[in-house]
Amino acid sequence: MDLNADLGEGFGAWRLGDDDALLDVVTSANVACGFHAGDPSTMAGVCRRAVEKGVAIGAQVGYRDLAGFGRRRIDYAHDELRDDIVYQIGALEAFCRIAGDRVRYVKPHGALYNTAAVDELQASAVVAAVVAYDAALPVLCQPGSVLAVRAAEAGLGVVGEGFADRGYLPDGRLVPRSRPDALVHDPDEVVARVVRMAVDGEVVAVDGTVTPCPVRSVCVHGDTPGAVQLARAVRDGLAAHVRVQAF
Repeated sequence: MDLNADLGEGFGAWRLGDDDALLDVVTSANVACGFHAGDPSTMAGVCRRAVEKGVAIGAQVGYRDLAGFGRRRIDYAHDELRDDIVYQIGALEAFCRIAGDRVRYVKPHGALYNTAAVDELQASAVVAAVVAYDAALPVLCQPGSVLAVRAAEAGLGVVGEGFADRGYLPDGRLVPRSRPDALVHDPDEVVARVVRMAVDGEVVAVDGTVTPCPVRSVCVHGDTPGAVQLARAVRDGLAAHVRVQAF
């Protein structure tokens, strides 16, 4: 099972999360590419340290929305969104090459992630961008989502992703962040949920129903209080049942 986190989400003098500490825990780093967060120096530094620690680097692509941290839906024309995503992958690829590696996968961020999970146009734009840039790159996304289906149809690799500390709806979608039950706060519950995802391929939704959740990667959020300690606990919990390694 892969363990990933969103990294490089600072911008200028502003920093978010402890990237260095998380790079000692995770096996894959979703690096912000400058549109919803991140800047050239931040991208370069995270890529360099990820390569030093043997962590796989993925392009965390998002809306052009620094002010909203990419968490506000934006309606795009298909080709414009495709080109914005290609631009972001290419920018991160440059810093990966300087650091001695390459982009290994693509993961949408925030509102783009949630929209592409259900919206045909935006899902197809993400797929078109990856196919145009490098069809060998897998897409990290929610299993069973519109994006997962369209990516598979286009011949792309699809890696199902689960979320350690997010609430799930009975249909497998994430609980919107506007709701009070969007996040799971108890560390023991978070670890138990992740182990259940890894071993049984399922998760308990907020209404108590058991929902299929076949995943090969689990995301831990780096911007929540106690994120590093929680990530370590999740990794230890996984390691007791499965091999923890990049996909």
